[in-house]
Amino acid sequence: MTQTALWIRRLGASAGTAVPDLQLVCFPHAGGSAGFYRPLAAELAGHAEVLGVQYPGRQDRYSEPVVTDVHQLADQVAEVLGQGEGGRPRALLGHSLGAVVAYEVAARLGGTAPVALIVSGRPAPSRIRRTTAYLLAEDALAEQVMSLGGTESELLEHPELRSLLLPLIRGDYQASETYRFRGGPPLHCPVVAVTGDDDPLTPVADALVWAEHTTGPFQLHVLSGGHFFLNEHWAAVARTVRSSTGAVLA
Repeated sequence: MTQTALWIRRLGASAGTAVPDLQLVCFPHAGGSAGFYRPLAAELAGHAEVLGVQYPGRQDRYSEPVVTDVHQLADQVAEVLGQGEGGRPRALLGHSLGAVVAYEVAARLGGTAPVALIVSGRPAPSRIRRTTAYLLAEDALAEQVMSLGGTESELLEHPELRSLLLPLIRGDYQASETYRFRGGPPLHCPVVAVTGDDDPLTPVADALVWAEHTTGPFQLHVLSGGHFFLNEHWAAVARTVRSSTGAVLA
């Protein structure tokens, strides 16, 4: 398997289907995998080729160590994306941990910078998170994850799956909670922040600060729900992708 195939998974389209001009590269949350974005791929059929990033340490990459540093993870993804096909417009989208990974990748892409960055369920990079859930004992960490909802919550109710998933989740939480913005110039592409109105991890005031990380246009969309509001709003997220990238494809 090539490095690109190892890291980047095409979602939603079957072989032989015409490939849209736009690529949308999606970065999952802590504990998540590339397949989390399959519902979005279905919503965007015909508009974008939706690609999911598969971090090490999960599913078919289970034998690889989890990357516990956002900057190291972004270095690796940016290198893979930089080797991809050129000339096609590319947007990035990330949820929670994936939002800051996507941001850091965008900052590294230089001449192949994205046409838009869509960030979900995460305060702006310059807002420091002071939580240390990754240091919790197993039961407490599992309770923390389950309190947020999401697909991993159901799996953690099974003891045999819990023992497999918690090391992965702990490593991802470490990456998320120890991340610190290192400064640098703002992006120049449009940035769209999306959050849930009942998300305990992303107050609207912290989501608004994403505007400071680009010289381009900024929008904020607040949808109903908690941290995993996406699961109830894939159609709305797809509309956001279309509106933020439509001018590029016109």
